[in-house]
Amino acid sequence: MTQSDLFGASDEPAPGEPLASRLRPRTFDDLVGQRRAVDVLRRLAESGSLPSLVLWGPPGSGKTTLGRLLATVTDSRFVQLSAVTAGVADLRRVVAEAREARRAGRRTVLFIDELHRFNKAQQDAVLPHVEDGTVTLIGATTENPSFEVIAPLLSRSRVFRLEALTEEELRAVLERGLADLEAAASDDARTALVSGSRGDARVLLNAVETANALAAGAAIEVAHVEQALQQGHLLYDRAGDQHYDTISALIKSVRGSDPEAAVYWLARMLEAGEDPMFVARRLVILASEDIGLADPMALPVAVAAQQAAHFIGLPEALHPLTEAAIYLARAPKSRLVPDAYGAAAAAVKRTGNLPVPLHLRNAVTGLMRDMGYGKGEGGFLPPELEGQRFTTLPEDG
Repeated sequence: MTQSDLFGASDEPAPGEPLASRLRPRTFDDLVGQRRAVDVLRRLAESGSLPSLVLWGPPGSGKTTLGRLLATVTDSRFVQLSAVTAGVADLRRVVAEAREARRAGRRTVLFIDELHRFNKAQQDAVLPHVEDGTVTLIGATTENPSFEVIAPLLSRSRVFRLEALTEEELRAVLERGLADLEAAASDDARTALVSGSRGDARVLLNAVETANALAAGAAIEVAHVEQALQQGHLLYDRAGDQHYDTISALIKSVRGSDPEAAVYWLARMLEAGEDPMFVARRLVILASEDIGLADPMALPVAVAAQQAAHFIGLPEALHPLTEAAIYLARAPKSRLVPDAYGAAAAAVKRTGNLPVPLHLRNAVTGLMRDMGYGKGEGGFLPPELEGQRFTTLPEDG
């Protein structure tokens, strides 16, 4: 059976189909959330003008659902590939089928899930078929397409940013799930389900279905939800946007002297499996870059935390890292160190290789002594830079 056969199948739920699949919206009116993007995409689809798209958003935000709806509204074939498992051979097969469909007067929407997983060569293989209209590409990605999608493909696509669902939107999805299952849930269980899903509608519906099975006909309670969710589902990719966004939040919290926020973002990273040495390195940088001489003990504290974390490993390593994060957040801040170096580096670039004054040079040979090396007096900067200030210490104002 071909991909086109699969996706030309009936939309009726199959026996044993998961709740998240059964409740996938079949019309734009059924969609929950993403109103800004949906309004534009709906108008484009209903006008019959559907450009290639990149849908960028977290898991469970509706990327696949939007792709299917856009294909339905434009009466297009919907062919889905996963960039995790598909290769160039799969692309060639899909393109050949799309050419046949095009001759018969039907458009093909090629939906590539996890588009960022395609390497440059694979993305290059898609490009000519997007350019000549053989396929309309809808790429779904959880990563910033500016970094993960090649520029030629990105320039031929419109990027739409999707957001994690809000608590209100998740509650609407939850009620649909409970209604479909003909299940009841306590208010506390509902709150736990919404909180535990962390903006991901698919996680929410899977948890509802599992919790309902555990409840065995009774109302779903918090205990069932905890068993269904097990460990909290943290949205975090050590090589992607969540990695950089979260460390940015930690850095800004320390710089902003907010120890509560610093500890929170530190915990977010470590609980999600971040390398503690990556965090430790950032703390050492903060200690000299943002605190420096305002509190000379900041650097020894940060370095000690790095060494301790390396020595003892997790889970105990979280304690010295937390100690350092709190210390650095509470410490007075000074940009004297990076600013001083920046000013000195700028002077070097501006003035070039100024000669070292003779009185500052080592006279290691008789010839050097005869030439005046190490003799006389003077300042410690080249004469051209005398009076130049690279640092302004606190007591100097």
